[in-house]
Amino acid sequence: MRALKKLILKCSGILASFALMVTTLNMNMACIFLVHQPKLPQEAKKLRKF
Repeated sequence: MRALKKLILKCSGILASFALMVTTLNMNMACIFLVHQPKLPQEAKKLRKF
Protein backbone atom coordinates (compact mmCIF):
# COMPACT_ATOMS: atom_id res chain seq x y z
CA MET A 1 0.00 0.00 0.00
CA ARG A 2 2.84 2.41 0.85
CA ALA A 3 4.58 1.60 -2.42
CA LEU A 4 1.41 2.44 -4.35
CA LYS A 5 1.02 5.75 -2.51
CA LYS A 6 4.68 6.60 -3.19
CA LEU A 7 4.21 5.77 -6.88
CA ILE A 8 1.08 7.93 -7.15
CA LEU A 9 2.82 10.90 -5.51
CA LYS A 10 5.81 10.55 -7.81
CA CYS A 11 3.64 10.30 -10.94
CA SER A 12 1.48 13.26 -9.94
CA GLY A 13 4.55 15.48 -9.65
CA ILE A 14 5.75 14.39 -13.07
CA LEU A 15 2.29 14.95 -14.54
CA ALA A 16 2.08 18.46 -13.07
CA SER A 17 5.49 19.33 -14.50
CA PHE A 18 4.47 18.01 -17.90
CA ALA A 19 1.21 20.00 -17.84
CA LEU A 20 3.10 23.21 -17.02
CA MET A 21 5.56 22.55 -19.85
CA VAL A 22 2.77 21.92 -22.38
CA THR A 23 0.92 25.06 -21.29
CA THR A 24 4.09 27.15 -21.60
CA LEU A 25 4.79 25.80 -25.08
CA ASN A 26 1.18 26.39 -26.11
CA MET A 27 1.29 30.04 -24.98
CA ASN A 28 4.26 30.72 -27.26
CA MET A 29 2.72 29.24 -30.42
CA ALA A 30 0.03 30.43 -32.79
CA CYS A 31 -2.66 28.09 -34.03
CA ILE A 32 -2.81 26.79 -37.59
CA PHE A 33 -5.66 28.25 -39.63
CA LEU A 34 -7.61 24.99 -39.99
CA VAL A 35 -7.06 23.82 -36.43
CA HIS A 36 -9.16 25.37 -33.66
CA GLN A 37 -7.21 26.59 -30.65
CA PRO A 38 -9.49 26.88 -27.59
CA LYS A 39 -9.23 29.82 -25.20
CA LEU A 40 -6.73 29.41 -22.40
CA PRO A 41 -7.21 30.58 -18.82
CA GLN A 42 -5.99 34.08 -17.87
CA GLU A 43 -3.36 32.53 -15.57
CA ALA A 44 -1.69 30.93 -18.59
CA LYS A 45 -0.95 34.36 -20.09
CA LYS A 46 1.69 34.89 -17.39
CA LEU A 47 3.76 32.14 -19.02
CA ARG A 48 4.30 34.04 -22.30
CA LYS A 49 7.88 34.91 -23.19
CA PHE A 50 7.08 38.20 -24.97
